[in-house]
Amino acid sequence: MPTLLRVGPVALPTHDTLVVIGALVAGVLFLHEARRRGRIDERLLWIALGALFLGAVFAKAAILGRYLDADPEPAFAALWIHGGRSVLGGLAGAYAGVLIMKRLVGYDRPTGDLFAPAVAIGMAIGRVGCLLTEQVGTPTSLPWGVAVSPETAAGIPMCPDCAAGNPMHPSFVYEILFHLAALVLLRRFRDHPALADRLFRVYLLGYGAARFLIEFVRGNPEIWAGLTGSQVFLLVTLPLLAASLVRVRRTVPIRPAEGVA
Repeated sequence: MPTLLRVGPVALPTHDTLVVIGALVAGVLFLHEARRRGRIDERLLWIALGALFLGAVFAKAAILGRYLDADPEPAFAALWIHGGRSVLGGLAGAYAGVLIMKRLVGYDRPTGDLFAPAVAIGMAIGRVGCLLTEQVGTPTSLPWGVAVSPETAAGIPMCPDCAAGNPMHPSFVYEILFHLAALVLLRRFRDHPALADRLFRVYLLGYGAARFLIEFVRGNPEIWAGLTGSQVFLLVTLPLLAASLVRVRRTVPIRPAEGVA
């Protein structure tokens, strides 16, 4: 497992460390946004924890099937600790975690406007960890194709083009650039009255569309009609999300500085 740095005898894995850093930065931005809007509330902490917990669970559970296909009788602890994660599964779980915790703690105000910029920066940082430790992308002849060193390739599983030194699409860079651009736009329009109660769903819809396209150069295995598992998932969920956004636009009156989760 690639190591980002060592603190004494403790080796900090690259991917997980950057994911944790992304979550911490997201938490700081979430609190900053709540404070800026005068909405500091102890219940928001429980809502954020619910999002983190179910997000982590769904991120793991969403791709357990892939590992079970490879090893029908794996050691469960090793599978849970060392297996991969699904970002789309994590987002779905985090969304569910917010809805459940809001009901449990009796919080009825929208929270998507608080979460959207935080999620964007957290995703951008976390994807740097993916860039350094996972399959980079499909082969390309474009001038910005990247090849990794043999030492780096040795730590990236299931990437024959990495081992061969072939230039590849930097698919995670494409995704990082999307999240950074989204962060700028989300902060620019976070108080726009026309986006009240819609901001987070607009972000998710944009990310889903971008991710669907990026999957064509990601190099993930195809499961149906030339599409990857992520693309099939998005084919189902993006229309539902778009319909939900249209329904909100029709039923919720415009109001400044509010969002939806």
